[in-house]
Amino acid sequence: MIRLRLYTTLGCHLCTQLEALLVTLCSCEYRLERVEISEDDTLVERYGVRIPVLVDEVGEELDRGFEAPRLAAWLAERGWLDDAAWQALQRQLDGGTGPGEAKGAVMRGGRRYLG
Repeated sequence: MIRLRLYTTLGCHLCTQLEALLVTLCSCEYRLERVEISEDDTLVERYGVRIPVLVDEVGEELDRGFEAPRLAAWLAERGWLDDAAWQALQRQLDGGTGPGEAKGAVMRGGRRYLG
């Protein structure tokens, strides 16, 4: 089991998003220690504008882990990424309907066709 630390604060929706992604993308069991930064001025100064910050067992930090590609890359570097879950999430996020794209559009040969 790996141990991770999450620097967070009450009501942080980005921290909640990171935790949901971690459940989906991490391939191994982990224990997540949540550290409330608002109770310590030093932590507020260090992490206040960077939360959520995820830290591994050796102290390497990940800022903006709520962005799925960043978290996936960070987990992959450590051998903790569930590749199948990441591919499924990418398909779900892409869904063929990015901003400004028509629903039901299909890519074939580099061209977009309406389905």
